[in-house]
Amino acid sequence: MSRLRVDWRASLGLVGTVVKYLSATLLVPLVVALSYGADVPTFAAAFAITVGIGVALEHVDPDPDLGAREGFLMVALTWLTVALVGTMPYLLAGFFGGESTLAHPVNALFESMSGFTTTGATVMGDISLDRHSHALLLWRQLTQWLGGMGIVVLAVAILPELSVGGAQLMDAEAPGPGIEKLTPRIAETARVLWLAYLGFTLVEMGLLYGLHLAGLAPNMDLFNAVSHPLTTMPTGGFSPEARSIEAFSAAVQWVIIPFMIAAGTNFALFWHALNGEPERLVRDTEFRSYTGIIGVLTAVVAGLLFVGTGIGSDPAAVPPIVGEFEDAARHAAFQVVSIVTTTGYASMDFNAWSAPAKYLLLFAMFIGGSAGSTGGAIKIVRWVVVLKSLRRELFTTVHPAAVSPVRLGGRVVGERAIRGIYAFTLLYLVFFSVATILIVADAWRIGYEVTAFEAMSAVAATLGNVGPAFGTAGPMNSYLQFPRTSKL
Repeated sequence: MSRLRVDWRASLGLVGTVVKYLSATLLVPLVVALSYGADVPTFAAAFAITVGIGVALEHVDPDPDLGAREGFLMVALTWLTVALVGTMPYLLAGFFGGESTLAHPVNALFESMSGFTTTGATVMGDISLDRHSHALLLWRQLTQWLGGMGIVVLAVAILPELSVGGAQLMDAEAPGPGIEKLTPRIAETARVLWLAYLGFTLVEMGLLYGLHLAGLAPNMDLFNAVSHPLTTMPTGGFSPEARSIEAFSAAVQWVIIPFMIAAGTNFALFWHALNGEPERLVRDTEFRSYTGIIGVLTAVVAGLLFVGTGIGSDPAAVPPIVGEFEDAARHAAFQVVSIVTTTGYASMDFNAWSAPAKYLLLFAMFIGGSAGSTGGAIKIVRWVVVLKSLRRELFTTVHPAAVSPVRLGGRVVGERAIRGIYAFTLLYLVFFSVATILIVADAWRIGYEVTAFEAMSAVAATLGNVGPAFGTAGPMNSYLQFPRTSKL
């Protein structure tokens, strides 16, 4: 039997092309650095180094021939290379005498990988404009926006050399069962998805800054109004404010909620709605399940907060929400939507909530957004198929002669697809269990105190791309205190 051959030179050459074009995004924080007069050498050097890396890799194979195997290798190498390149501003900021927390390579890689994968876990520590430049914080936000819809999907949309084989690349990168082909050409589909993504981002920017101009959001200045949509739509959750969205008014929180819901929705449904088929949005099984889960969890958490049983032993640690309907409803809706969609924003310190409310949020970390969205975790569609197949097994146990296919949206789900979903879900839960044990063991090794619940939440939050967890990795804290081996 012949060995499978992969042309790694072709993969590296295409990675170089992607990195070369990605370097242009460093010009955005460079312009901001020039306007504020801070971190100019950092971003000038980062731009030059990134261009050099891209050109060097591109010359490994100037005329690559992309096959299916090369495509999968290219996707894996692209994400690894982009994360490594993304550390440049953090490392160089420390080199030029600025930010020191991220000057350590492990911390810089953690922050960069968390950004591009839209995980939202941070080791930055004291997040403020007093400690960090506008340019560095904007780069941190920008990494999530670039990673949200997918670096490779963006490359397929703008690079003609990736138009052939683009479908395999997008399927390899898709954070779910796959990407619906909306147009005859896959490159056009990639452009449609990115235009929808860009459109939502710009609309949110306009609304947030409009609240500021109207006097309803004093802290939502132009920098914050630009920065937060860059991490809302990719369901990333990074914020230039240490207190996340708690630093802003109730009006800001209400505006962000629907955009988080949109980010966790299959973007193909918006395309269909704009093309005269809005009924597809409400008929979609996954979308109905998604909104139904959010509605039920919000109602339960709001009830717990309203009557006070959702608050921990120190009521002074959270805003006065007991008996306040609007406050309870807003914070419950915001946190449930934020966790289910894996955005990771915080409208308050949910670390101070009681055990029942915390366990509901921990459960929500495993749900995830829709297929074809920027959300992470297991995804709604997988849970729907798992539950439908379990119901079928119970039915066929009682009626052995019955033929009962699993249907989703009127279409039969193949047995191979069902097995794949079961395998993914099982592997996800096994990885969660093993990683939790390793985190507890690693913390015990150096005498760092972490409870089993905190370790579980940290693993669930990072594995599901949520970001903040409970305990020392809570929404108003960071992963900085975790051992470096645990960060890796």
